[in-house]
Amino acid sequence: MTSPDVRSMTAAEERLAVDTIVLAFAADPMARWSWPDAHQYLEGMAKLARAFGSNAFHHEGAHCTNGYAGAALWLAPGVHPDEEALEAVVATTVTGAIRDEMAAVFERMAKHHPVEPHWYLPLIGVDPMYQGKGHGDALMAYALRRCDRDHLPAYLESTNPRNISLYKRHGFEALGTIQAGSSPSLVPMLRRAR
Repeated sequence: MTSPDVRSMTAAEERLAVDTIVLAFAADPMARWSWPDAHQYLEGMAKLARAFGSNAFHHEGAHCTNGYAGAALWLAPGVHPDEEALEAVVATTVTGAIRDEMAAVFERMAKHHPVEPHWYLPLIGVDPMYQGKGHGDALMAYALRRCDRDHLPAYLESTNPRNISLYKRHGFEALGTIQAGSSPSLVPMLRRAR
């Protein structure tokens, strides 16, 4: 089996990347805890993906595999998610009790986030129709080559236990577990500079 091809995406392809990510996260424990209703999920996850990852398109951090089967949105050193948009998404799409617990999750995420320059992967996903066919591995390898070339660490938070083995295969180490109230656990992970 040949590895899927990976390429950088332009801002004009943002909707296509978001569509793939929304499909990929449809059974994600953290995403579905945030939006248990399908209609809430479709609206909220698309907005969250844009708030978390849109800046990737302006810093060569948006990548996809053939036919947009997989997409990854990496934020370059010094580039951050749109915090104002993230707050608005949570305020307008997440219900009260979960919203408060989500705020605690975000606070704990911030405590694990590296302060030194690094690449941050807020979102990576593969359309369920293509999962298990090497798209996630190809996306990770593509981005991590740049991290290694620049001798920079990479950081992510895994919201799905099923994905931890993928990240470990690519050199990420778990830094702990984050959980608040009724939320599922998520695992902050760091891949040290090489």
